[in-house]
Amino acid sequence: MKKHNYSAGPCILPQEVFEKSAQAILDFNNSGLSILEISHRSKDFVAVMDEARALVLELLGLEGKGYQALFLAGGASLEFLMVPYNLMKEGGKAAYLDSGTWATAAIKEAKFFGETVVVASSKEDNYTYVPKGYEIPADADYFHCTSNNTIFGTQMKEFPKTNVPLVCDMSSDIFSRELDFSQFDIIYAGAQKNMGPAGTTLVVIKEEIIGKNGRNIPSMLDYAKHVKAESMFNTPPVFPVYASLLTLRWIKEKGGIAAVEKLNNAKAELLYNEIDRNPLFKGAAVTEDRSNMNVTFLLKNPEHTETFDKMWKEAGISGLPGHRSVGGYRASIYNAMPIESVQVLVDVMQALEKAV
Repeated sequence: MKKHNYSAGPCILPQEVFEKSAQAILDFNNSGLSILEISHRSKDFVAVMDEARALVLELLGLEGKGYQALFLAGGASLEFLMVPYNLMKEGGKAAYLDSGTWATAAIKEAKFFGETVVVASSKEDNYTYVPKGYEIPADADYFHCTSNNTIFGTQMKEFPKTNVPLVCDMSSDIFSRELDFSQFDIIYAGAQKNMGPAGTTLVVIKEEIIGKNGRNIPSMLDYAKHVKAESMFNTPPVFPVYASLLTLRWIKEKGGIAAVEKLNNAKAELLYNEIDRNPLFKGAAVTEDRSNMNVTFLLKNPEHTETFDKMWKEAGISGLPGHRSVGGYRASIYNAMPIESVQVLVDVMQALEKAV
């Protein structure tokens, strides 16, 4: 039986992406070669890269608006470094919102390049909410935020209006909901949540902010060089880019981000309603900031843990335990998670209520 995969990442992907990827490993485009062995300079793969980059901009509504889409390596963790390297001036400053573990990691990297102002933090409350009501310094070279906090199960519902460049780590909710993506100057996301397998990182960047900070940047960390080379400055992660393209096609066939968001809202509503209704459970995050991607919740009585764990495992559920920073459980309900799988979890929660 196929498991109900609630893993936070690498995570569930559409079944058709698995099937088409598997076929491409055996024979890509009837070439007699595997996608794992073809040249990244071959006509077949250049077409993959070109389509993937174009489809990103199409889905985000950024076509013809002065943006470039890049598929790089190194994960979001490398972008923690590349963003300040490319945007923070010598003697400049950057502003950051500290809303979770990955925001903290980004702040740490920025401090290597200059003054790094943390405008607000929810650390004292174990990141159970997203800070609000903060001020962004008008002289900051950029403002950085994290749209969805995978570990703690919180999500930004609104983004600040600011005159400084806006940078957002969207690793765990990219392509999951409609936003005005043109408000951002840089969006970056590791592929392994909603877009593809681990191994490639999406960077969407407004062309006009590139090459403006006066720094000498090592070639591999320079956005300008990657844009000029159309994501082919060095050998790209061929297979993850191809699998990401298949996922992007799947999103488009579903009806785009608007259609996917409607399904995501239904899944989140189903699960949160059960958490709030069932007397055995409670949510970990503040209600107004709950994530539609990562649902964190706890058993009110730890004595029920062994019984509940046995029940959800027997139901074919995988990847449900919460991160050690929060405890309890984390149901990651990314784009490809069917609502039927969410219903299985809800059924188990209701069965536990009857059993105890």
